[in-house]
Amino acid sequence: MKTIFRTYRFELHPTQEQKVLLDKHFGCVRYVYNYFLNERKEQYQASKKTDNYYKQAATLTELKKKEETAWLNEVNSQSLQFALRCLDTAYVNFFRGNAKFPRFKSKKKKNSFTVPQFAKLEDGRFFAPKFKDGIKVNIHREVKGKIGKCTLSKTPTGKYFVSILSEEQYQPKEKTGAVCGIDLGLKDFVITSDGIKFKNNKYTKQYEKKLAKAQKHLSRKQKGSSSFERQKRKVAKIHEKISNTRQDVLHKVSHQLVSDYDIIALEDLNVKGMMSNRKLSKHIADASWGTFVRFLEYKAGWNDKQVVKINRWYPSSKTCNVCGWINQDLN
Repeated sequence: MKTIFRTYRFELHPTQEQKVLLDKHFGCVRYVYNYFLNERKEQYQASKKTDNYYKQAATLTELKKKEETAWLNEVNSQSLQFALRCLDTAYVNFFRGNAKFPRFKSKKKKNSFTVPQFAKLEDGRFFAPKFKDGIKVNIHREVKGKIGKCTLSKTPTGKYFVSILSEEQYQPKEKTGAVCGIDLGLKDFVITSDGIKFKNNKYTKQYEKKLAKAQKHLSRKQKGSSSFERQKRKVAKIHEKISNTRQDVLHKVSHQLVSDYDIIALEDLNVKGMMSNRKLSKHIADASWGTFVRFLEYKAGWNDKQVVKINRWYPSSKTCNVCGWINQDLN
């Protein structure tokens, strides 16, 4: 047995009052993040120095006492503090060269907030601070282990979800002793060295006409009108369908490969560079090779198995598989 961290994602079915409270959390967390990001920018431009998390947390406490921002008290205080923690992490990562400069959050995109502690699941309901009656939740599988932080989110289609991080004991899969190399492609999504092929379903192409028609109708609507918002949700639903079907297949293929093989070798592809090819970029993005490799790596880590990335300049096509001779004249 080994300790792992796993995330469970369940759909929430809040009442109208709970939807209002959830939207207040989204708005307050976004306001706090943007307010203190702007403060840090102004401080840096003035003195090349900025407040750290602890100073900004003290400022947040004073901000909640002011009459014009007293509405911040209506939401979970720990969620606001966690937004500051996220901002501090983003700032540190930027100055270390690990990420781009933090951007202001927009309410037009995915909205979310995190409950760091005191969350639980009981009797088909999700309980958290400020939600004493619990939100009805669709629990489609058992949550094993201790519940940690939970992130509540609202998708562009108007659905509410909770992502629950749990720390649990996991029994790794049995060793098979099998080794394989895999090739990621567009005609076939994955081809193993054993000759097994996994079909590339080309998810975007399946819904291309339906998506184009929905987007055409959207372009004819007046922005801000109720019909525009309804059509916008229809477009978002098609995108959501494409994303869900793609992720479903990526999980199934990665699960099967990790179950069948102990060592999996694949080429370290330069996906970002390949995306510059305007004729293939849409198909490469649709295949989602980067996400698939990420799924493969964390599942292999859970089961004490190995994913080996081969240098993209390794002369595999030029090398004889029997004697190892390399044909340097092969273009």
